[in-house]
Amino acid sequence: MAKILVDVVSAEERVYSGQADFVALPGEGGELGILPGHTPLITRIRPGAVRIQSDGKEELIFVAGGILEVQPKAVTVLADTAIRGTDLDEAKAEEARKKAEETLATRSSDINYAAAQAELAEAIAQLAALRKLRGKK
Repeated sequence: MAKILVDVVSAEERVYSGQADFVALPGEGGELGILPGHTPLITRIRPGAVRIQSDGKEELIFVAGGILEVQPKAVTVLADTAIRGTDLDEAKAEEARKKAEETLATRSSDINYAAAQAELAEAIAQLAALRKLRGKK
């Protein structure tokens, strides 16, 4: 079966690099599925899980948004933040979710609501990625 090269890179490091059979991730317009030979594409991605399938195994990487570039033989994810699914911390994600919800519940003029909403979306996406990872085990 044909393979596609996948690179997931954050500002700090390359989180994943390898051959895959299939890649799925949260695009700006919805969930994207990419197979070898996919039409070239550049789009923004939302916070969520990048699922990389290869030889019957699945690798899960949480991304906090970024850019996706697809070429027929390569997929590159340039993420704002990228964390391997096995490295996600549920307690930290839950704490971040609660803090963002509390911030949004406060009706103060000195709150940056857009930033609080982004933090809430990221925390919820991390928790969803953790649930997906647990469902695989």
